[in-house]
Amino acid sequence: MLVLTRKLGEVIKIGDKIKVVVVSVEGGSVKLGVEAPEDIPVHREEIYEKIAAENKAASAQLDKEKAMALKKILKKNG
Repeated sequence: MLVLTRKLGEVIKIGDKIKVVVVSVEGGSVKLGVEAPEDIPVHREEIYEKIAAENKAASAQLDKEKAMALKKILKKNG
């Protein structure tokens, strides 16, 4: 992990397209602004994990539905 020290208003660049700006520092909190292209999702970690879990559950349900449909086809033709 790269650890950086930045002051208010300073920027971190990630590649050519992502910019992270220190917007404010208050007490024990740092507020960051993230500029990234629309095709690059930016989420807090807890939101990212929730989305990933929901996608995994939806995929599992879809796989189950596909398997049941295949079973019906095989039963019908068998």
